[in-house]
Amino acid sequence: MKFFAAIATFTAAALSVVASPIIVDARDAETAPAGFNIGVNGSGCPLGTAYYVLSPDRTAVTVTFSNFYASAGPGIKVTENRKNCDVTLGVHVPSGFSFGIATVDYRGYYQLDAKVTATQKAIYHFQGQLQQATARSTITGPISGKEYLYRDQFDLFAATLSPCGADTILSINSAVQVNNSASKKGAG
Repeated sequence: MKFFAAIATFTAAALSVVASPIIVDARDAETAPAGFNIGVNGSGCPLGTAYYVLSPDRTAVTVTFSNFYASAGPGIKVTENRKNCDVTLGVHVPSGFSFGIATVDYRGYYQLDAKVTATQKAIYHFQGQLQQATARSTITGPISGKEYLYRDQFDLFAATLSPCGADTILSINSAVQVNNSASKKGAG
């Protein structure tokens, strides 16, 4: 039984991207802006377990993960209770413009025994900037297997924005965690 975050879609304003850690493979024929790439790093997204698709108008990118899940229960190692994935997008921001996130969608699957909780948390920030945005969602079982869609939505005027006209890196650190401390024999 697992809490599985499979797909994250990032919708952005003024997109033109450049650097990152582990490069994610593209899975479409859409032409990306010059230098476009996405990096992932973390226990929930080891090498070869993520890919991206760029929207035709290049205002959204979907990153799909095949190994981003957490689980807890009898016989499951505590290291499996929490997984994270840091997604980085190098952003080239033209003079006179700023870059921000409008929405981030998470899709996945969860199955939780009674009193077992699953939490998804994300922190969004531009490297070198103090301002950040945090979003969190928690659900508690019993839930006998269900797909979910969770959306982080931001006000572009109050949200985390890139510096105006400067190249930067957007970092999105997402984590999923399952906790069975209220039901030691429960799993999720």
